[in-house]
Amino acid sequence: MRAEDGVRSAYAEIERWLRATPREMLDRKRHEAELLFRRIGITFAVYGEGGDPERLIPFDLIPRIIARSEWDRLSVGLKQRVQALNAFLADVYGPQEILKAGRIPAALVLENEGYRKEMVGITPPGGVYTHISGIDMVRTGPDQFYVLEDNCRTPSGVSYMLENREAMLRLFPRLCARHRIAPVSRYPEELLETLKAVAPARAGANPTVALLTPGPYNSAYYEHCFLADEMGVEVVEGADLCVQDQVVYMRTTAGPKRVDVIYRRIDDEFLDPEAFRPDSLVGVPGLMAAYRAGNVALANAPGGGIADDKAIYPYVPEMVRFYLGEEPLLANVPTFLCDRDEDRKYVLDNLDKLVVKLAKGSGGYGMLIGPHASRAQREDFHARILARPGDYIAQPTLALSTCPTVVEQGIAPRHVDLRPFVLSGKEIRIVPGGLTRVALKEGSLVVNSSQGGGTKDTWILEDEGPDGSAPGQSQSQAASLGC
Repeated sequence: MRAEDGVRSAYAEIERWLRATPREMLDRKRHEAELLFRRIGITFAVYGEGGDPERLIPFDLIPRIIARSEWDRLSVGLKQRVQALNAFLADVYGPQEILKAGRIPAALVLENEGYRKEMVGITPPGGVYTHISGIDMVRTGPDQFYVLEDNCRTPSGVSYMLENREAMLRLFPRLCARHRIAPVSRYPEELLETLKAVAPARAGANPTVALLTPGPYNSAYYEHCFLADEMGVEVVEGADLCVQDQVVYMRTTAGPKRVDVIYRRIDDEFLDPEAFRPDSLVGVPGLMAAYRAGNVALANAPGGGIADDKAIYPYVPEMVRFYLGEEPLLANVPTFLCDRDEDRKYVLDNLDKLVVKLAKGSGGYGMLIGPHASRAQREDFHARILARPGDYIAQPTLALSTCPTVVEQGIAPRHVDLRPFVLSGKEIRIVPGGLTRVALKEGSLVVNSSQGGGTKDTWILEDEGPDGSAPGQSQSQAASLGC
């Protein structure tokens, strides 16, 4: 919110609003937001802790604001990065030129558990592998953003981006109307257009799309149903689909209906018991045979996990140079690979200064934040790294930016990150915004909802139009928001 010379211009109206808003009103609005999210059913699940696993993700009332000029620079870099990641996937499951050139160690890719040999030689419809990418970013200075990690398999959280905006419009219509906020409401429409764009050629002008979910016990089941409803497509489980003659059909009351595109929210190993885990009860037998025959598109393509593996992450800038012939526009966080002798020695000698992560980890689990860890915790990770060095990477502790956040004691700074969602079909699309996650515990750098983090609405501020309205927003629309 603040720069060296005072409040950043994008936050000027928010600062005036915070100064004028009594604490009792914020508390009342927090309660209203919780009731709203509970009534709608916006929950996620945490397993293994006992009791009712369903819980609300805390929603913070103070939006995270990014100026349009900043966003424009970020979006160009995001498109470049996702283009390179797709090129990498096409290459490693095809000619493997980057491996032959020695730009990435071949063993790091080919012996990685995220590399799916079943995908070798398969060209997905449209040639796209990661159709929906969630790129996690952190800000460390006025003009410095870093990519923290790439999510190329089944990135989640976009429903919270959309519902957070709806909540802000309901709770603070006048505050929203005083800003020129770029809309995010087109995301489901753009997602559907992206999915249809990669349908097999025989599907024609109106392909049938379905969203495949593991079912109601999945932690992101709410999001699965929400997105299917917003797109106007069926949400199906594995038992709702069958494969005949390498063609996928959906069971309906009117009989079997051919499916052309599946937006799958099931992990690779459970997709098809005939191709991956034979004990999978949520997959579709024969799905990979239909995919290999070119009769159905899967978004995202199986095998995308090799592109977002944390041990592959340090090589993404090299992918940009190799495939695009360009310098990367977005910076990586410097990363140490613990299976390298020199890197491992440095990490073991500096555990008190570094963040150590599982190369295959997610959700904030299996991490050591050195500066905040106890001696016993650091000794434990020292032993773990020595025992299985290839399982770990390490990064310096970044001075993440903070945003004002409503907490029990009042308004206080809390660390945030940002997950923009990038859609890749015939073209690359990015709605202006993303999911801002906030570490609600004082001093914490872990923003994951499973670790107690919350979310904020993310505002990309547009320039004003000649009539004072936001571009693409009529004055009548502005009035409906509470102007």
